This record gives sequence, C-alpha cells and structure tokens, in this order.
Amino acid sequence: MFNIERWQEIFEAISKNKLRTFLTGVSVASGIFILVILLGVGKGLQNGIEKQFEHDAAGIIEVWSGATTKAYKGMNPGRQIQFRNSDYDIPVQKYGDQLDKNSASYNAWGITMSYGKESGNYQYRGVNPDFLAIENTSVVQGRSINANDLLYNEKVAVIGMKIKLDLFKEKNPIGEQLVISNINFKVVGVYTDPGGEREESRVFLPLSTAQKVFGGGDKISYMAYILKKKDTYEEALAEAKKFTTDLGLLLRGKNGVAPDDESGIGIYNSTIEAKKFYDLNLYIRLFFWWVGICTIIAGVVGVSNIMMIIVKERTKEIGIRKALGASPISIIAMILHESIFITTISGFVGLLTGLSLLELIGPHAQSEYFVNPQVDFTVAISTLIVLVVAGALAGFVPAYRAAKIRPIVALRDE
Repeated sequence: MFNIERWQEIFEAISKNKLRTFLTGVSVASGIFILVILLGVGKGLQNGIEKQFEHDAAGIIEVWSGATTKAYKGMNPGRQIQFRNSDYDIPVQKYGDQLDKNSASYNAWGITMSYGKESGNYQYRGVNPDFLAIENTSVVQGRSINANDLLYNEKVAVIGMKIKLDLFKEKNPIGEQLVISNINFKVVGVYTDPGGEREESRVFLPLSTAQKVFGGGDKISYMAYILKKKDTYEEALAEAKKFTTDLGLLLRGKNGVAPDDESGIGIYNSTIEAKKFYDLNLYIRLFFWWVGICTIIAGVVGVSNIMMIIVKERTKEIGIRKALGASPISIIAMILHESIFITTISGFVGLLTGLSLLELIGPHAQSEYFVNPQVDFTVAISTLIVLVVAGALAGFVPAYRAAKIRPIVALRDE
C-alpha cells in the first residue's frame, strides 16, 4: 500500500544528506553503466562473429592443397600437392550418403574480362552446380550453373553483381557475351553475395568447361562440402569432426602426405571453427558479466555502509518509534524503502546512460569483427531486477540491526 508519509520521510532523509546520497548513487550508477557497456561490447563481438560465418552456408567444409612440410614414405618435404578430379570424386562416392551439397572448384585470379568497351580484372571459378548454394549466393537474374552445362561443356557464365555494374552498367546482361581471356561466354545469371563486393567480383563457370577451355586438364584448386543437417548442434559437431578427420586421412593417404601435415592438405570446417569462436565469445561475455557484477557489488556495499551510518544517526528516532509501538517489520520496511529507492533510481540512470551511449556511438564503432553493439530488452529488464534485489540486500543488514535495537538503549544514545 502506498504510504505518503513514508515517502516524505525518505525524501527528507535524502535532502539532509544530498552530497552523501549523490556520491552513493554515482557508485551504483557507474556499476550499472559499466555492466551495460560491457554487455553491449560482448553483443557487438557476437554479431561480428555471426556476420563472418554468414558469408558461406552453415557447416561448410573446405579442402585445399599446398606444399608439404614433413617427409613421408621416403619423400622429401616441400612437394606441391595438386588436386585432381579423382580427389573430388572418391570422397563423394565414399561419403555421398552424408553429404547435402558438394563441389570442386578450378580457380584463376586477375583474369581480364570485358564487354564492349568496358573491361576489368576479376576471378573465374569453374564449379559444380552446388557451389553457388555452398557459397550462400543468391541468383537475382537468370539461372545458376546446372548439370547439363557440365555434361556438354557449355560456355556459360554466372556473374557477380559488381561485375554486372562494372561492365554492363544498367544493361540487362542475360544472353550477352562476356569475353574472358579472349573467349566468349554467354551470361546466364547474376548473383549477389552477403560477403559484399569482394565476393561479387567473381564469375562462375561450369567446372568441365573451365578445365577444358583454360588448359586445366583434370586439375582442381579446392573442394567444398556441406553435411546433411542433424537434429542437434552436438550431433552436427560430432559428425563434422569425424568427417573432417576421415576426409583428411583419405586425401593425405592418396596423395602421399603425412597424416598430420595440414600444410600439404588443409581442411577448414566452419562448424568446428564457429564452435571455437562462440566459446571464446561466451567466455568474454561471462568475464564482462563478472566485471560488471563486481562493480555493482562495490556500489551496493557503499549503499549498505551509508545505510549503516543512517541507522546510527537515527538510533534515537528508531528507539522512539519502537517505544510508541512500531513493529520490527515497519522499521525494516522504512530502511529498505530508502535503500531500494536510492539503488533503483541511481541504477536506472546508469542503465539509460549506458543504453543511450551504445545507441549513439554503436553505429560508428563497427569493424569486421564488431557489429551493432547493443543490449536487448530481456537483459535490460534483468538488470533492473538485479537493481531492486541489490537495493534490498544493501539495506537488509542495516534494517535488521535497526529492528533489533532495544528502545531503552536507543533513547540513551547521544
């Protein structure tokens, strides 16, 4: 029940000690402010990590070859490993029932491409039909590469949006001839990629066509796989680890590479890497919570000390109240109300200040791994609940001591 006299007493007590109450409030507000900023930073890191992994489809497994760094079966280190079509075909045949999507790729960078008077240097990738889905691209005009394109070595191309804007400007490129290293390819599609311009500076060609036209033979640059979805993340992670291990042993054994030589044949599994990043981010956010909570505790201790002083100053008043029949519960409620009021108002100010700062500076403080720092509504409400509980805890010990004061002792206090 609302008691106006009780609130008048609280405001009167605060007005008598403005500086002391202000400094106490600052300690609480600063604790909440620091907690909100740290949680916002943690959220920004999480958003940045999620943005990095959205560039490709979930659960992508990429395999590439390089130079060996270890001697193996009488062969010296430093051998350059070159993948062939068979390196792609064998795993697909062996693990086909586990795969959702798969593709090999034959790449070349810095290739001159032109249309009419416009030209530029871009990358082409000879790929299988699944590759665009693996790369998480979206075809916005025309179509993607299909099985018939590979079967009949069609000279068709799916171009990125940046190439479309650079070379074709406002013209519809579908059906037009794009010249790649003096060879004409018919544009059949345009795609966009969440990775931005760098990812959209590529042209996708049928793998068989790229190998034949550009003298690649049966060479491939790298391979990509996506496993079928599992019911739980734990199942997906376990299968991804096993597949990565088995695939590594298979390909390294086939190419005469030491089983643990990741330079000769390297494998990147986004499911495993995402787990590492999310675990790291979780630890960082828990640390931020710990720092913020410790700061709040320091403020709460300050409030508790101030309430102890207030109880000491009001000992005689409390004794008179008890002599006139005030119950211990009413004494406890009087002290708790003042403690909760100070911590809640101060904490609310700190909360609003922190949220306002994140809203103001957040959009301008972004980088590759730090995006949109913010604190969601649930966390804000949780913080307010923490404030009320903290205020109650800060005032409970002083209130309990006040309730235990004997009237005769209190009236003798000077």
